[in-house]
Amino acid sequence: MSVARIHNARMRDLVVSAEAAAAFIGPGETVAMSGFTGSGYPKAVPMALAQRIEAAHQAGQEFKINLLTGASTAPELDGALAKAEGLALRMPFQTDPDARKRINSGELDYIDIHLSHVAQHVWFGFYGDIDTAVVEVSSILEDGSLVPATSVGNNKTWLDLAKKVIIEVNDWQPEDILGMHDVYYGTALPPHRKPIPLVNANDRIGQHTLKVDPSKVVAVVYTNAPDRNSPFKPADADSKQIAAYLIDFLKHEVSKGRLPHNLLPLQSGVGNIPNAVLTGLAESGFRGLTAFTEVIQDGMLDLLKSGVLEYASCTGFALSPEANEEFKRNIKFYRERIIMRTQEISNHPELVRRLGCIGMNGMIEADLYGNVNSTHVMGSRIMNGIGGSGDFTRNGFLSTFLSPSLAKGGDISAIVPMVSHVDHTEHDVSIIVTEQGLADLRGLAPRKRARVIIDKCAHPSFRDALNDYFERAQRDGYGMHTPHLLPEALSWHQRYIDTGSMKK
Repeated sequence: MSVARIHNARMRDLVVSAEAAAAFIGPGETVAMSGFTGSGYPKAVPMALAQRIEAAHQAGQEFKINLLTGASTAPELDGALAKAEGLALRMPFQTDPDARKRINSGELDYIDIHLSHVAQHVWFGFYGDIDTAVVEVSSILEDGSLVPATSVGNNKTWLDLAKKVIIEVNDWQPEDILGMHDVYYGTALPPHRKPIPLVNANDRIGQHTLKVDPSKVVAVVYTNAPDRNSPFKPADADSKQIAAYLIDFLKHEVSKGRLPHNLLPLQSGVGNIPNAVLTGLAESGFRGLTAFTEVIQDGMLDLLKSGVLEYASCTGFALSPEANEEFKRNIKFYRERIIMRTQEISNHPELVRRLGCIGMNGMIEADLYGNVNSTHVMGSRIMNGIGGSGDFTRNGFLSTFLSPSLAKGGDISAIVPMVSHVDHTEHDVSIIVTEQGLADLRGLAPRKRARVIIDKCAHPSFRDALNDYFERAQRDGYGMHTPHLLPEALSWHQRYIDTGSMKK
């Protein structure tokens, strides 16, 4: 077994198999693992733990853990542990189909919270002790400090608070990533907090490595395995049209003097539509752009390579296989232009407000007044989670939500009378964009918002029904500030559950 990435003698002495490392994790433990949007998560120990859990179940023994991460991980972690029925609690974000199925069937408890809240809530003691941390790194330096891999997430907090630490050293990760990270150790608990000394999106306020108390490290596992590489679909006509509407709007804001020529720091959620927006920015004539975001995906990497984007701050990556190879091949170029921070800094509400970020996130549905549901299908089935969208929505300079106007072949409208679950209230939502158009909701009272959303964003096949509902609500509603017909407000969702279509 190679130990070339482990330069500390004591850590080399702790190298064991994944199976031996997993034996340190017991039933009922709260286990915090690295990982953010499929990057920098442990690959070997979770699978070995899943096998151990399955063996325990076959022997008639109860074995489940509470799992905390930075955000979503991959089949080797979420998927393996969910299939093994080894999870009692999951937080704060997931995208795994097996985990989602168990959450929605009531077999697995899930806490969906803003990503900026996770580290501080754990520090506050809201979720009890962290028994074990399992953290992937790219290398261990001679002094015992850890070089993070392709995500930082909540790793600092996990290493600080865990009673036991298991480290996976993955030599698939680029060794030259050293120097890309900025780990800030200046946070504190109330009432001892001090201002975070970051005033520009590319400021460095921390150090390149993570600290760990060597006495807590019980095992080191050597691996060679890729991050989850999820290819993006080519941008379809709807995605391109949504991107075009948003880019035209940004140009308009520049012309009105409300945005500078190089905009303000961009935040982009993960997905094909935000990626299409990033691709459109490359062709739009904008230059000197910056990003203060959670995740770097293919489009942002392209903007850096072309020089349209000067630099980007993030906490993790979500790259296709091709983009991953490009990143590793030209790591020295990107190391000068990308800063990777802890998740409590990348998503910090005060920093988002100070920098004036432009938030671009996806949604499941929006209602007539601009309330947005980004997490639940038909009100009760979780899709993934709120992630960091709320951190940027409430606190950014602009909050934009992007979605096709239709789903499920036209049976679902993304614009509904009332959302079936509220993640982002009308008070926080500035812009809604579909392939039909862009609704600028700033400065509009609720009834005017409704007219703009229907006219600009609703698909023609649902527009008449929305107008009919709104007109009757203005006539027969209990109040005229935000008119609703309560017996009908969620009838579209019930109709879909009953018939498979929102259409009458």
